[in-house]
Amino acid sequence: MRTAYSVETVRTAERELMDRLPDGVLMQRAAAGLAAACADLLRRRGRVYGARVVLLVGSGDNGGDALYAGARLAKRGAGVTAVLLAAGRAHEGGLAALSVAGGRVVEHPSDTSAPFDVLAAADLVVDGITGIGGRGGLRPDAVPLARAAHDSDAVVVAVDLPSGVEADSGEVVGEALRADVTLTFGTYKPAHLIDPAREYAGAVGLVDIGLGAVLPPVAELEALQHADVARLLPVPTGESDKYRRGVVGVVAGSARYPGAAVLAVAGALHGGAGAVRYVGPAGDAVIARFPETLVHAGPPAKAGRVQAWVVGPGLGEEPGVRDALASDVPVLVDADGLRGLNAKVVRARKAPTLLTPHAGEAAALLEVPREEVESARLTAVRELAARYGATVLLKGSTTLVADPDTAVPVRVNPTGTPWLATAGSGDVLSGLTGSLLAAGLGARDAGSVGAYLHGLAARSAARGAPVSAEDVGAALRVAWRDVSEEA
Repeated sequence: MRTAYSVETVRTAERELMDRLPDGVLMQRAAAGLAAACADLLRRRGRVYGARVVLLVGSGDNGGDALYAGARLAKRGAGVTAVLLAAGRAHEGGLAALSVAGGRVVEHPSDTSAPFDVLAAADLVVDGITGIGGRGGLRPDAVPLARAAHDSDAVVVAVDLPSGVEADSGEVVGEALRADVTLTFGTYKPAHLIDPAREYAGAVGLVDIGLGAVLPPVAELEALQHADVARLLPVPTGESDKYRRGVVGVVAGSARYPGAAVLAVAGALHGGAGAVRYVGPAGDAVIARFPETLVHAGPPAKAGRVQAWVVGPGLGEEPGVRDALASDVPVLVDADGLRGLNAKVVRARKAPTLLTPHAGEAAALLEVPREEVESARLTAVRELAARYGATVLLKGSTTLVADPDTAVPVRVNPTGTPWLATAGSGDVLSGLTGSLLAAGLGARDAGSVGAYLHGLAARSAARGAPVSAEDVGAALRVAWRDVSEEA
């Protein structure tokens, strides 16, 4: 499992670790890991000896990390130039080490074109402008350098975090430097896992500096991996029958959107449900595609026993949400079911509730502009979970799962892919996640595992080509098998 910690938590852990170590050891560990990764990137491009490396150096410890790493590269024969954005406040020890190793220094802003000339010719650029404490985007004098680095043919490597992004929230307020690779130290930070900042980080590598021993056991964020998901998968035993495996009720579809019912049922069946009870007006379409489905005209309360309800996909104005929420089993509410959702009713439920909005639906529930949700996804999902007393799966470029219990980390799904941006894929996710609820997973685990398998299925179905929601649903079986076999 990958975990991410806030800036405050990281700073506290760093201070505790530094009190146990000789002065400067922590920075040297970071610089050694950074230099090794940069050398590996340069070797892939041809060579370390004679390569041209530019360090963009700010006034903080990130600038020191960059300078010490640059000194190590210079000792291996690279031509290293440090561009200082705060000449009087650059790390003195790092500057001295670079000078001894034969590196050069230029200042910015300056009256010459030297900073831009070296960037234009660089093989690798190290972004050490601002660290995890940076706020509000790049300063105006750093913007031209960031643009020049981006426009060059160099590989851009960010130190800890791309300069200009917000470490704790993943927001990008103003201009930021887009990296090809980010090397972070000790632990991941939320911005490494959450868009839009995640897009700026490129490929993220973790350098172990010994911080794990002093970090608290509970992180701010966590991202499941194959082994974690495999442990949670509800696998049938010899004593299983369709009821023990879980019966999920699906209240979805309408005369206008019968396909939503078919796709939600597909997600539930391919997601491992022992049986699916469908309630709604699209029964003929469902039976034609999945004859094993148990169809009922409604209302949900009279449809028969279920272990969980999925309500909302393509529902239009059809009834069903109130009945499902009045039940004593877990309920997943999606799409049309979220319109006008009563927070008091949801909060009063004794059984778990899982809400699965996309950014537009989340914005409506929070009564804020959609752009506000998309730019601050972590804040939005936490606010929704608190307001509704429910687990919330916020879909989008980064899918987040937040529990109303703030003592547990927010989950980040690492398998998302732009191929999921297709009509109906959310209906498949709802059915899949509902089947996991019916099998006995808690709302947080069901949402996390559902999103993980959904993303894997889309990747498997796409393989670089367009896919439909039906393709994603069919590929769920492959995703399930792959998780089980690879873990």
